[in-house]
Amino acid sequence: MITSVGRFLRKLRIDNGEILRDMADKLKVSSAFLSAVENGKKKVPEAWIPKLEELYSLTSEQMEELRAAIVESSDTVEINIHNASIPNRQLAVSFARQFDTLDEETAKKLFDILKKHKED
Repeated sequence: MITSVGRFLRKLRIDNGEILRDMADKLKVSSAFLSAVENGKKKVPEAWIPKLEELYSLTSEQMEELRAAIVESSDTVEINIHNASIPNRQLAVSFARQFDTLDEETAKKLFDILKKHKED
């Protein structure tokens, strides 16, 4: 089943007159791997985001669309806490444990806090 990110990548290829192999070559991966990403069997490698932006001269609107598509297509999120402080590690683990039970109002409040923190 094609994912949101798969639709984005496919449209990008078509708009640039490319086939799957062309984009795979540019990203230095196999066609099979790119196809697996488009079909949701593999995650979009983080390194692809700036690479796609550069290779295809993506606008800020397209970058926003790509990031939203990646979020929509993701079933899991990994957080590297290797260099995190103990309080930040505890926060990450606590959040992960309680994620499934968060109501929409609480989720929105947390999101607003994080968004405001990023702007500061």
